[in-house]
Parts: sequence; structure tokens; C-alpha cells
Amino acid sequence: MTNKFETISPADLKLLLEKREPLHLIDVRTAREYQEVHLSEAVNLPLDQVKPESLPNDGRPIILICKSGMRGRTAAEKVSVCRQNVYNVDGGTDGCVAAKLSVVRGKKAVSLERQVRIAAGSLVLVGVTLSYLVHPACIGLSAFVGAGLVFAGVTDTCGMAMMLAKMPWNK
Repeated sequence: MTNKFETISPADLKLLLEKREPLHLIDVRTAREYQEVHLSEAVNLPLDQVKPESLPNDGRPIILICKSGMRGRTAAEKVSVCRQNVYNVDGGTDGCVAAKLSVVRGKKAVSLERQVRIAAGSLVLVGVTLSYLVHPACIGLSAFVGAGLVFAGVTDTCGMAMMLAKMPWNK
């Protein structure tokens, strides 16, 4: 059984929440990102833990949300294979904040996207520096990171983000 998920706009989500429609709103970001800001009604289940069997199965719509919509889409693709009524919030939490939905704000955290940029940039800089100071072959580190970034862009999956999401500071 294959079902395609649908997207829902922040404005439509706001209407559903105002009507108190029965639904499950699941935030798939890391626990740290969730603590920073999340929709009042959302519960946290990080993307690496999202599986069809880890979600409620009571027939209510499952609405998945992340920061901008990308990880929510990944989760929706994973779940919609064997579930119906799966939605991804277009624009994610950022879109919901802009649409003035009720959010809970906590301690500021470094987003996973920023962590990837910091780590990738640092590795490229280290590779270039080592190739200049130690051995020219060290430039391979920079090439490896560059190839990883191209792969992430083409496939819309990021191995570095998946690894960073598992780090203790993101729990």
C-alpha cells in the first residue's frame, strides 16, 4: 500500500488548531531545536526516530513539522508508505511563526543547518591548511567535504546533519 503525503500551509494548520480538530502534530527536529521554539500543540519525535510504528495509529491525521519543511517532508515520505492522512507543514516552524501560530520559546540553540555549515567550513579550512603545511595530499579532506556537500544537494540528504543530530549537544 503506497500513499502520497500532502502538504498543509501554516494558515490551514492554524484553522485546524483553532477548530480543535483531532490530529497529531509531530515536530521532527532535534530535541535542542524543539526546545528553542515549537508550536504549542507539537510533540517532539526526532527524524531519526520516526518510523510508521513509532507514530500513533488512531486514524487521526499525522502532521509533521520541522524548521523549514525539508525534514518534515523526509519524515512524511517515510511514513506515508503505510499510513494515510500524513501531512507536511509547508515552510515548517519558520512559516508557522510568520503566520502567528502559538509557539513556545525556550533557550536559543544552534540549528542543525548552522552546525553543518560550521563543521563543513572547518573541515575544508583544516584540509587546505594541512595541505599547505604538512603534505599536499591533505587537500583530499577538502575535496571529500566538497563532494559530500554536492551529494547532499543532489540527493537532498545530508550525512553530516544525520551524524550531528546524534551528538550529545543535540539531545
